[in-house]
Amino acid sequence: METITGHGLKRVVKYLRAAAFLGLFGSALLVLAALLLLMYVKVLGAPPLAVPQSTLYFAEDGTIIGETSYGQKRYWVPLKDISPYLVDATISIEDRKFYEHSGFDFKRIAGAALADIKAFGKVQGASTVTMQYARNLFLEHDKTWARKLREALYAIRLEMNYSKDQILEGYLNTIYYGNRAYGVQAASQYYFGKNASELSLSEASMLAGIPKGPGSFSPFASMERAKQRQGVILKAMARNGYIKGTEAEKAYAAELALTGRDPHRDLKAAPYFQDAVANALRNQLGLNERAIALGGLKVYTTIDPIQQEAAEKQVQAVISPDSEIQAALVSIDPRNGHVKAMVGGRDYGKSPFNRAVQAIRAPGSTIKPLLYYAALGQGYTPSTLIRSEQTTFRFENGRPDYTPHNYNNKYADGEITLAQALAVSDNVYAVKTHLFLGEDTLVETAKEFGISTRMAKVPSLALGTSGVRVTEMANAYSLFANGGKKVEPTLITRVETANGKVIYENEEIDELVLDPARAYVMTQMMTGVFDTTLNGYTAVTGGTIAKGMTRPYAGKSGSTPTDSWMIGFTPQLVSAVWTGYDDAREIDGVPEKSYAKQIWVRFMEDALDGKPVKAFKPPRDGVTGVYVDPANGKLAVKECPVRRFTYFVSGTEPVEYCTDHLEHTHSQDGKDAQRQKGGKSWYKQLWDWGD
Repeated sequence: METITGHGLKRVVKYLRAAAFLGLFGSALLVLAALLLLMYVKVLGAPPLAVPQSTLYFAEDGTIIGETSYGQKRYWVPLKDISPYLVDATISIEDRKFYEHSGFDFKRIAGAALADIKAFGKVQGASTVTMQYARNLFLEHDKTWARKLREALYAIRLEMNYSKDQILEGYLNTIYYGNRAYGVQAASQYYFGKNASELSLSEASMLAGIPKGPGSFSPFASMERAKQRQGVILKAMARNGYIKGTEAEKAYAAELALTGRDPHRDLKAAPYFQDAVANALRNQLGLNERAIALGGLKVYTTIDPIQQEAAEKQVQAVISPDSEIQAALVSIDPRNGHVKAMVGGRDYGKSPFNRAVQAIRAPGSTIKPLLYYAALGQGYTPSTLIRSEQTTFRFENGRPDYTPHNYNNKYADGEITLAQALAVSDNVYAVKTHLFLGEDTLVETAKEFGISTRMAKVPSLALGTSGVRVTEMANAYSLFANGGKKVEPTLITRVETANGKVIYENEEIDELVLDPARAYVMTQMMTGVFDTTLNGYTAVTGGTIAKGMTRPYAGKSGSTPTDSWMIGFTPQLVSAVWTGYDDAREIDGVPEKSYAKQIWVRFMEDALDGKPVKAFKPPRDGVTGVYVDPANGKLAVKECPVRRFTYFVSGTEPVEYCTDHLEHTHSQDGKDAQRQKGGKSWYKQLWDWGD
């Protein structure tokens, strides 16, 4: 019996030794596996913390004008800008040992597993904040063991590479609070209309209870359940030492002012401008759609909310609601090219087509200042005389004849100056000048002014028959307003990533592309559009709106059978307005023909209200101002009934005094004889085209 017992003991000892060996071996394997896992996690490195966030568009004054929501509201705020009450409430209810464990609360996991076994089902969660953040950040919410393993792996990576505060910040910025609000900032704005940093204890404890079940514990889903959940959280906060019992009772009893509205969710400010900004992000900065939509970018734009409101208001106020005509407006700061207002149509909801940047329409006579700028470099001056009469131009090589017509078929039937031709918009003068300079001159000059739309080299180009964009014309006139400095239409000044890294910053152009003297002379001539002293055989084209002006403006109107334009400026602001039908039908109604001018003058007066009245400043040298008789362009004498101070490029100012109004020339016959004294103009070669 003893022998059997001895053998039994030996066998037991043998088994124990084997078990111990296997245990040690198994432990070694587990340690090795753990070490390999840690090494693998270390090799993988820190997982990125970026999450899909709304890209925000800011106006020049820092206000938010819009965002890319795509059904979810996401913002990222640093932990220091989140109410401490919300931080404490979240830790108390979600993971009270968050700052103690290394990503896994094993005691809590064991307790949850035991509870599940007793209930024969899943009744208690054990995910820590780190585990929930890993799930929210990287993984789909499927309930599989594979997902659980990936979640655990991500949790380890987070704990190994980030501080507790970084993990908590990420968690609070990604958790779902219902009503399309992801993160504490979006939730705070939606539920209480305030930033996350401003939440009270009562508000924070209510908000912290929602993530457990947004469909059940949101105060908009059930105030009763939301209050119950709030009470549980407040007691947990008191139990964990974050607040006193009396504070919990007071917070629970406090009435909450719920808003249920995201202040940015329904923003529709400057919708055409926002589309143009998104297009610039794609085409100029090379960002893809996902980066724009969900990259959490901060896009700082040039838009001026006051000017934008004025632009939209005047378009709606001037155009009859019964009219089908469309409109576009662009205003630009000529000093830097910043677009301050943009209207691409009358109703974005009905038509998002942006006529300010996408439509190519004939600019009419608004192209003439560019033509005459070129002419000033080829011997022309504001006093240059050319005969205005109905003319048919005949060409060689089988080209068809061309007969331009003035508005209402009115002509001077005599010579007029360049200054007056621009003011009354004489078409014959323009075509003669265009052909004298060469049909390619205006095409090349337009390029100098930044116009990239292709133009046709035809006689009628002088009358604006080749289409351009509204933004191009506004920008072109900016070069007159700023004295010849190159600018480009600018919508964006800076773009930052969600973490504050600047990925784009606009740099101003420092390049002179026009002759400052010629640019200034042209600007002064364009003030004549509103000056009735330049009335001749017909009235100046801006006379109908001059009475509503409270400051000096320069500009030019333009019209074709299908398009109506007004472009003008001060030293601070340029604006271009177009009106017309999308289907290019003719503008027949008299009121509709005046819409562009009325919108322009009302907008400019609104946009510049309260700003200093500035005159156009001449360059330091290169221009000379003298008084001339507007009718003949000669130096005015005291006998001249009308005198106008006119600038010339230095050295080109007139030297001959007007004698038309002296006593011995008062008769009409004498005046005609005096005007013809000295023979015909040196531009006689142009008349060879005419009948």
